[in-house]
Parts: sequence; C-alpha cells; structure tokens
Amino acid sequence: MPLEQEVMGLLIGGFSFVMGIAILVTVSLWVNNKNNSWGYIWTLLHLLLVSVAVYFALKAVAFDYNHPMASEEISFQVSVSGVVWALSMVCLVIAIFSFSKERKSIPS
Repeated sequence: MPLEQEVMGLLIGGFSFVMGIAILVTVSLWVNNKNNSWGYIWTLLHLLLVSVAVYFALKAVAFDYNHPMASEEISFQVSVSGVVWALSMVCLVIAIFSFSKERKSIPS
C-alpha cells in the first residue's frame, strides 16, 4: 500500500517510543514490587509479542504491491501478525489472572 515517505518512520518511531515507556514502567514496577514476579513476566512477554505483531503488520503495510504475489505475501504477513497478537493477548490474560490472585493474609 503506498504511503507518504515519512509515515513509516513516524509509525515505527511513535510505536517504539510508547512501547519503550510501557516496558520501562513495567520493569520499574516489577523492581519496586517483587511480590508477583510471574505477573510482570507475563506482562513483559505480552508487550514483546505485541511488538512482534506490529512488526509483521507494518511489513504487510509496507509491502511492495507491484510484486507478482503481493496479495499472498500481504495476507501471510497479516495472518502471522494476527496469530502473534492472539498469543500476546493470552499472555495478557494470564498476567491479569496472576495479578488478581487473592493473597492470604497472615494473622498477627
């Protein structure tokens, strides 16, 4: 799909900036609160998988549509992006379950 020359760089830069902040916040929360390490691990895995899914989606958007098998290649890139995104959502759900586990309080 034809895009203006600057658009792809802006998409990559903007996504990288936001994802970098999200990863830094997650890691800093993990360092400050070591009670639930598995929740933070699943959250980081989710963020990394979302990044991979966006990578494949951007490859599909930037694919040369004049290529003889462009439709098939773009469809493949979009499907890979969708599968990786679905896996990232599974990781997010596991992280939410991990964070929402009720902690047993120790009586004093």
